[in-house]
Amino acid sequence: MTAVLATGVELGREVGERARKEEDRFTATELAALRSDLLQGGMIDSYEAAELLQVFLMGRGYGVSPKAALDAAGRVEMAGCALPVLQHELENLALVM
Repeated sequence: MTAVLATGVELGREVGERARKEEDRFTATELAALRSDLLQGGMIDSYEAAELLQVFLMGRGYGVSPKAALDAAGRVEMAGCALPVLQHELENLALVM
């Protein structure tokens, strides 16, 4: 029983560590630079904003659905390109390859 409990505790630690790593998937500096790029372009065109999101993620080794990127760009635009929204959308978009 003790071995099972110890294994469960170890598994819990591994899950917690993975979750922390996923939270830190993108640095504040990376997010701020992407936000700046989006704002500089005025986010006039959602298609261009979606392309920027795709390039950002692909440059970091993630796969991205073009349709999902377009949807995310719209939500980021509606939120005024707020960093927490941008981070949330990127984390949801990033597909591990």
